[in-house]
Amino acid sequence: MDAKTPPPDNDLLGRFAAIVGPDHALRDPAAIAPYLIEPRDKFHGATPVVLRPGSVDEVSAILRLANETLTPIVPQGGNTGVVGGQVPDGSGNEVILSLARLNRVREVDAAGDTMTAEAGVVLHDAQAAADVADRLFPLSLASEGSCQIGGNLSTNAGGTAVLAYGNTRELVLGVEVALATGEVWDGLRKLRKDNTGYDLKDLFIGAEGTLGVITAAVVTLVPKPRGQCVAFVGLKSPADALALFEIARRQAGRSLTAFELVPRIGIEVVVRHVPGSRDPLASPHDWYVLFEVSSLRSEADAEATVETIFGEGFASNLVEDGVQARSLEQAKAFWGLRHALSEVQKREGGSIKHDVAVPLAAVPELIARASEAVTALIPGCRPFPFGHIGDGNIHYNVSQPPEMDKAAFLARWDDVNAVVHRIVGELGGTISAEHGIGQLKRGLLKTVKSPVELDLMRRLKAAFDPNGILNPGKVL
Repeated sequence: MDAKTPPPDNDLLGRFAAIVGPDHALRDPAAIAPYLIEPRDKFHGATPVVLRPGSVDEVSAILRLANETLTPIVPQGGNTGVVGGQVPDGSGNEVILSLARLNRVREVDAAGDTMTAEAGVVLHDAQAAADVADRLFPLSLASEGSCQIGGNLSTNAGGTAVLAYGNTRELVLGVEVALATGEVWDGLRKLRKDNTGYDLKDLFIGAEGTLGVITAAVVTLVPKPRGQCVAFVGLKSPADALALFEIARRQAGRSLTAFELVPRIGIEVVVRHVPGSRDPLASPHDWYVLFEVSSLRSEADAEATVETIFGEGFASNLVEDGVQARSLEQAKAFWGLRHALSEVQKREGGSIKHDVAVPLAAVPELIARASEAVTALIPGCRPFPFGHIGDGNIHYNVSQPPEMDKAAFLARWDDVNAVVHRIVGELGGTISAEHGIGQLKRGLLKTVKSPVELDLMRRLKAAFDPNGILNPGKVL
């Protein structure tokens, strides 16, 4: 959409409001404000109205009217995305479509290990619904208390359980989608096998609302583990962490449900800013790994597997120290350290972010080369790499030098990105492992996609959304 297109006039806004009812067409600036910013406070938008439909029919009617009047629509879930894909631009022309009221779990099919949930269901609530049926919905994110299923699918969210269960895409059997024309595709199939032509659902998963608005999904559930054991270990280096991962994967197989890398600076910052937190180990270490083993048999079985991993890790001189969680509370405390890493960086001033992935064997080289490069670029900056070493996804963040002005540091965002992304490219990696493209990385897409790929993406966009009303300016 052209930013010069005038905002919807009062008559058109009234027509939109009539679809959802006046109570669910937010126009008061104070009510709208939370929808216009995102967690990192990097993108700020404007909108004349936030529409909060309560049914798929209402979503359909909104899109039909938007398509007829060429009104740009920005779908928004729990507003936890960190690349600006859910935030409108600053023109005031774009209407926000909040899916929060589509929040029903329509069905939990324990026999078929599926759940049908609407887009606005909060991830934690989906997990709870599965738990009631003695099942597990394995998608796990730090933002699971506020992120929503529709947003998870639209960004193909990753998280800490990808190692065992895959990205969101691997957990979806079917979707219901409202198209730009207002048509609704009911693809809510529970089939594990359906080899009948193009797999349309995968076009919408990860498309960030640019091809259609996901309104519901059939997701897969798995048997709930009968026992889990969480461990925290100290090591010398990322290379040692990767070697320990090989041991853990060999000993636990698919029972290894998480393997997370944490730097010393991460523990220090969490302990400094989160009351009640502490280093689980007796003395400091340069690097830490939090890993989790889940057993379908018993807690004793999970604990025995962890002890075997510990034994081999110590015997191989990889593990310097380690501890197993001996209670649910202790396990939560271990995970609390990991989940706090993103949030606490704000307390240390500016933080320049990277959500990158490289082949597993290249992770230590990525961290070493990137750390050398960014400290040469900005002396005194503090590399803060952490994340999902088991699947090659590292959040290579960089905190500002303590004595440097925050604004001056953040002004170097593009410079730091260029250095890190160059190294990632040389190692055969990607600039976006799980956060998506949104606004933040739109200009970088051409560095990782060939002209043929970009052309195919543009053709899909033109076919599904010829008037360009769906989340304009995002991804492409």
